[in-house]
Amino acid sequence: MIFKQYENYLAKLFLKNILLIIIVFTFLSFFLNIFEEIKYFENKENEIYYPIILTILNIPSIIFEILPFIFLLGVMFFFISLYEKDEIELLRSNGIDNLKVTILISLVSLVMGIIIIVLYYSFSSNLKSLYLNIKYKYSNTNDHLAVVNEDGLWIKEQSDDNMKIFIINAKNYKIDRLENLEITQLDKGYNLINTIVAKKANINKKVWLLSDVKIFAKDKVASEFENYKYSSSFDAKIISNLYSNLNSLNIIQLIKLKENYESIGYSATEVRLHLNKLYSLPIYLSLTTIIGALLMFKITFINSKFFLVVIGVLVSVIFYYINYFSILFGKNETLPVEVSVWLPQIIILLICTMGLTKINEN
Repeated sequence: MIFKQYENYLAKLFLKNILLIIIVFTFLSFFLNIFEEIKYFENKENEIYYPIILTILNIPSIIFEILPFIFLLGVMFFFISLYEKDEIELLRSNGIDNLKVTILISLVSLVMGIIIIVLYYSFSSNLKSLYLNIKYKYSNTNDHLAVVNEDGLWIKEQSDDNMKIFIINAKNYKIDRLENLEITQLDKGYNLINTIVAKKANINKKVWLLSDVKIFAKDKVASEFENYKYSSSFDAKIISNLYSNLNSLNIIQLIKLKENYESIGYSATEVRLHLNKLYSLPIYLSLTTIIGALLMFKITFINSKFFLVVIGVLVSVIFYYINYFSILFGKNETLPVEVSVWLPQIIILLICTMGLTKINEN
């Protein structure tokens, strides 16, 4: 019964700390990103307030990306508040042990994660979509000229002197390569100059390396090359951002996009990865909260808030790279998509389980 009396207090204190950290990072994100937007618009004709508007539109997506770090810091400051007021000892004297407190705040994190996915992500993705639409209007690099349909990925680009037009069609797109592609070169009057057909192209750099190449020129015999270099204004990163900026799509749109890609036989790996990352977020936030609690019960001898933040950063970086490399295996299709997303969660869950069994030994 005593625990019931403390539930609301502990939950509110935890949420308060999460909210305060979100506010801090919102202001930090604003000041760090506004300079980038000012630089983007420095040679363009636009209203002076555009960088401010774009920064505001982009902040919710930035906050969404760093939520695990925010929750980890939130846990740490939550326990700092309890320790500073000697409330941990008060809770223990009333039979409320470390395990009960940790389970409570982890459940709060789980519920918050569900709310974030259902409500907040829809809000942030809509703002991200508006952000991209505004930015594309002022782009100098034909950013919008990319589309996926039943014939694969299509890209249109121009030569630096605007005298030639290139129409690129690839039947398959992977992280760092295009497969079964055709590059049609036209003059500015849209007359055919030649057509390059290649089995695959490495697009890590803006000078693509094509393999098994045939070049068909007008009124000429086809030329064949084992390797051929093609200079483009696009690379893997740019193409990835062009053909799908998944952060600008809500969950319903992502599900429809996945179904559409699968129906036309196009790779839906990126979309499936993104969806699974969203589905796993509530559990990830809950596990992050448990990890934060385990750390705080073990390092109570550290009085410096700065060092606690440093520890939080280090733990977040470790978790980030565990997720990053696992998901990279999913993108490369070395691991099944679901395994690549959920495997890190299982590893963290095992760590949490071992920690929780000994959490009351402090």
